[in-house]
Amino acid sequence: MPERDDNPLVAVGRYSGLALVLPVATMIGYVIGYGLDKLFGTNFLDVIFLIVGIIAGFVSLFRQLNREMKRDGS
Repeated sequence: MPERDDNPLVAVGRYSGLALVLPVATMIGYVIGYGLDKLFGTNFLDVIFLIVGIIAGFVSLFRQLNREMKRDGS
């Protein structure tokens, strides 16, 4: 029985998930900031949460890439 790591479709699924991490985190950050702006009547929270979303996306992306590099190197 072949191992799952040898299957190219598993690798495609794993790496395509990496492509979605940054845009989704950015969008979620902006939506939260936009909602808080509407709730409190401000106009700066969307930018702040957009930046927080971008940072969170990069952190998550680097963590996943680090895990992948450790998995491939072992």
